Amino acid sequence: MFDRLEMAPPDPILGLTAAFRADANPNKINLGVGVYQNASGKTPILETVKEAEKRLLEQESTKDYLSIEGEKDYAVALQKLILGEDHSILKDCRAATAQTPGGTGALRVAAEFLQTACDARRIWVSDPTWANHNNIFEAAGLEIATYPYYDAASKSLDFAGMIGALGEIPEGEVVLVHGCCHNPTGLDPDVEQWKQIAKMAGSRKLVLLVDLAYQGLAVGLDEDAQGVRILGEKGSDMLIASSFSKNFGLYRERTGALTVVGDSSDQAAKALSHLKKAIRANYSNPPAHGAQIITIILNDPVLRRRWEEEVRQIRDRIQEMRDLFVQTLKKSGVNRDFSFIRRQNGMFSFSGLTKDQVQVLREKYAIYIVGSGRINVAGMTPSNMDRLCEAVADVLG
Repeated sequence: MFDRLEMAPPDPILGLTAAFRADANPNKINLGVGVYQNASGKTPILETVKEAEKRLLEQESTKDYLSIEGEKDYAVALQKLILGEDHSILKDCRAATAQTPGGTGALRVAAEFLQTACDARRIWVSDPTWANHNNIFEAAGLEIATYPYYDAASKSLDFAGMIGALGEIPEGEVVLVHGCCHNPTGLDPDVEQWKQIAKMAGSRKLVLLVDLAYQGLAVGLDEDAQGVRILGEKGSDMLIASSFSKNFGLYRERTGALTVVGDSSDQAAKALSHLKKAIRANYSNPPAHGAQIITIILNDPVLRRRWEEEVRQIRDRIQEMRDLFVQTLKKSGVNRDFSFIRRQNGMFSFSGLTKDQVQVLREKYAIYIVGSGRINVAGMTPSNMDRLCEAVADVLG
């Protein structure tokens, strides 16, 4: 059987990282995979995470399995983080949360739940969207359709195209939206636009799947959750896929959650029962370590304040790199206007570089960027900025 196999193509993002690691060039730069790096080019462990792990080591008394849906304290803490302490969803007990292996696990469980329990056949995603979204949804048996999101000419959100398309989607279908720090464009709706999206979703009875992977990396923890909180006020059926790789730095712990929101506590409980059925057939129950770290931090007022400060520092460094990138490109002789990069949010920038230009950057300068031109701004540092911008200036001619 195996003798008939051909080599599968590498993943467009993780495969890029493998190629970067194999590159012997000492001046190589990785702006591909979505991992935060500090000014030294390292992916740090947050100090609050280290402190929580120390406490966990001292307090942990068992390695028994978790329940299928995971720890209740984790679920409660995350619901408050995402929705705020006083949201009507929490007051009415209309949310139920399952702990998952990362945000990717949450999206896959959501897709299987929608396909098997809700009889969904199609999901609408933004054009463009995270490269792995289509893989996840297609693997779960969902057809992919797209709605407009990015205006390449103005380097801005095509909100008119987006809201117009949402109004044409058949009633009751599933729509994926990015909660904040849209990947790959870095462009997010503002508060008034979120209200229009919520109104349209309600009128069309759309089921919303919110991918919330970067809370805290745009403006602030509460500000970045405004979109999902507004969507939740309108009463649409909603699922929220959360990832804590970025804002807690728990990349290898694969820590996430899937929260389902219904019209009543009874609906939420029924939905959770079907989520558990999908989980049981997939990975049975979730890993504990990362979730326990997060629970300790969020439930300790002192650690919570320190963690919020660490997230602020991450957010500020990313914005500083956006500003420095624009300034250094201009200093390097680039005449094209790159000021739009300052208006984007989070780790990613849709740079406008073509696939051919990206290839030259890799082959000539050992600068690794995803073929779409999406750049991980967090991979930029003060020490590599001049070399990066001189290389970009060269490929732009």
